[in-house]
Amino acid sequence: MTQLIIFVALLVGGYAIGAFNERRHYASIRRREEEMRGLMLFASRDMPETHEGWLVMGNTVVSIDYFKRFITGLRQLVGGQLDAYESLVERARREAILRMKSDALTRGATHIVNVKLETSRVFYDDRRRSTGSVEVLAYGTAIRAADQV
Repeated sequence: MTQLIIFVALLVGGYAIGAFNERRHYASIRRREEEMRGLMLFASRDMPETHEGWLVMGNTVVSIDYFKRFITGLRQLVGGQLDAYESLVERARREAILRMKSDALTRGATHIVNVKLETSRVFYDDRRRSTGSVEVLAYGTAIRAADQV
């Protein structure tokens, strides 16, 4: 019985710490998105007349904590939406875009065009081949418009 209580306490504690870290990461993302709001992103290849252009990238790997993976495993038994994995992918995507924007801003870009996202799963070496984390690469062509030089 004592082992069960310890297991449940560790599970609840780990879940709470993971949720706290996730909220803190989201707060950081929202703050940086507001700071970089002026740099426009476009999926289109069309671009204004440019003075210069260069490739910019942002890459991140975000891991799901063990406790959320455990809860998600239970959820998979009955089916339905896996919120823990959705937030994992969303945080990774937003973080990668922010890192790409940061790269572009340090070079004086006014726009980023032809923005693309690549996503891949990173596996652990266990037999179930469960997803441990997700990697997102955001890349595009940063440009400095000719009228901004």
